[in-house]
Amino acid sequence: MCGMPSGESTQASVHEPEPEPVRPTEEDRVAAAGSELIGGPLGRRALTGTSWWTPVRVIALVAIGMFVLGLVQKAPCYNGAWFFGASSQYTHACYSDIPHLYQGRGFADGLVPYFDRLPGDMQYLEYPVLTGLFMEVAAWLTPGSGSIQDQEQWYWMVNAGMLMACASVIAVCVTRTHGRRPWDGLLVALAPAFALTATINWDLLAVALTAAAMLMWSRGRSLAFGVLLGLATAAKLYPVLLLGPLLVLCWRAGRWREYGTALGGAAVAWLVVNGPVMLFAFDGWSKFYTFSQERGVDFGSFWLILAQNSDDPLSTDTVNTLATALMLLCCAGVAALALMAPRRPRFAQLAFLIVAAFILTNKVYSPQYVLWLVPLAALARPKWRDFLVWQACEVVYFLGIWMYLAYTTSGDAHKGLPTDGYHWAIGVHLLGTLYLCAMVLRDILMPERDPVRRSGDDDPSGGVLDGAEDVFVLGPAAHPARHAAHFEGTPVEWGRKEAAGGSL
Repeated sequence: MCGMPSGESTQASVHEPEPEPVRPTEEDRVAAAGSELIGGPLGRRALTGTSWWTPVRVIALVAIGMFVLGLVQKAPCYNGAWFFGASSQYTHACYSDIPHLYQGRGFADGLVPYFDRLPGDMQYLEYPVLTGLFMEVAAWLTPGSGSIQDQEQWYWMVNAGMLMACASVIAVCVTRTHGRRPWDGLLVALAPAFALTATINWDLLAVALTAAAMLMWSRGRSLAFGVLLGLATAAKLYPVLLLGPLLVLCWRAGRWREYGTALGGAAVAWLVVNGPVMLFAFDGWSKFYTFSQERGVDFGSFWLILAQNSDDPLSTDTVNTLATALMLLCCAGVAALALMAPRRPRFAQLAFLIVAAFILTNKVYSPQYVLWLVPLAALARPKWRDFLVWQACEVVYFLGIWMYLAYTTSGDAHKGLPTDGYHWAIGVHLLGTLYLCAMVLRDILMPERDPVRRSGDDDPSGGVLDGAEDVFVLGPAAHPARHAAHFEGTPVEWGRKEAAGGSL
C-alpha cells in the first residue's frame, strides 16, 4: 500500500496550477516607469484575482475614460465649429464625418441607404452594408424634432454612444486574447490616437468585430472566428486580409480543416449581410466598390506626395495598378516569411504586417485608419516603448492633416500647415508605421526577441496553431532543429507551461 499514490497527490496532478500572469512592469522598463504614477510596479505578493478590479474590468473602464476624453476634445466642434466656419473645425482638430453625413447622405430626410438615390454628387451611400446599417440605426435613434443642427448634434452623440460600446468590446477582446498577458490591453485603452480618432468615422464597428474574431480564433473556435470576420468584412474591407496570413500559417501547421471552417463561416456571414442588398439594390450596393476604385490619390499616402511634387501626376488607373502590385508583393513577402521563418510566426504578428502593408501602399490614409492597427499592434508587439513611438507619429499626423486642411480652407489668411509641412507629417506617419513593422519583423526572424515568446508562450492568439508542429516549411527552417532560431544565450522554450513567467 505504501507505493500507492495518495488522494492528495492524485488530485494535485489532475488540477495543475494555473500559469502565473505576465506582469509588464517586471519585463518592460517603460511600463515599470509609467506605473510610478499609480504607486509603482505590482509586487509578487500582491493578492491578484481576489478583487472586483480584475484586469478586464480595469482596462474596459480605462478605455471608456479615454474615449470620453476623446469626446471632450471634440467639444469645440460640437458647440459650433461643425456648423459655422469651414476652417475652425480644422484649427481645433475636432472634425468628424458623422454630423456632416447625417444630412449629406439622406438620413435626415429618411432615405433608405443603397435603395434610395441621393440628390447630390454621391448617388448612393459609399459605405459597406453593415456600416450603412449601423448609420441607419443611429438615425432611427436620433430625434427628428428641432433644427437640423440639433439633429446633427444628436446624431453624433447617438453614434458616439454606439461607438463607445465598440471601443469597450475591443479593449475586452484584446485583454482576453492573450490569456497570460491581460495587461497588454492597456496599450489599446491608453492609445492616444485611438481616443482622438474614435468618432471621426464608423471604423470602430469593423475593428470591434475583428478583435472579437481574433479572440474566438485564440479559443480554437474557428467557425465563430469566420462568422465574425465575415461580418467585419461586411462593415469594412480590410478584415478580409487576415484570411491570407491565416492560410499560410495553417498550411505550415497542416490545419486545413480549421481554416476551411473559418473560410466557410466568413463567406456565409458576408453573403447573409450583403446578399439581399446586392440582389435588390445592386447599384447602391456596388457604390462602395466603384467609389474605392474611381477615387483619386488622396490624403495621407505617399502617392499624394508624388502627385503634388510632379508636373505630370500619375492617372488614377495607373496608381490603382501600381498600388495593387505593391500590395501583392507585400503579400508574397508575408507568405514567404510565414513559411521560412525559424519558428512559425504568431498569427497577430502576420495580421499586423498585412494590414500595415495595405495602409502603407493604399492611395489614401484617413486619420481614423490607425484604429485598424491599434489592437493588432498590441497583440503583435506588446512593448510600450515601440508602441508609444508609433503612437506619437500618428498623433503628429492627426494634427498635421487638420492643420493642412485649415491652411487650404482659410483663403488668403493661410492659417495652418502648408503643403510641404503636410508632406513631412505624412512622412512621420509612414516612418512610424514602418518602424513598428520592422520591430515585428525582427521578432519573427529572431523569436528570442519576441516579448510574448520570451515569457514562455508560443502563439496565444493562434488557437489551434499554438504549440502545433510544422508539417510544411521552406528554406533553412525546413532542416533539423526547425523549432527555434539559433542564437547565443539561454534558449526560449516556447509554449512549455513550466517556462511560464521566465524571461531573458
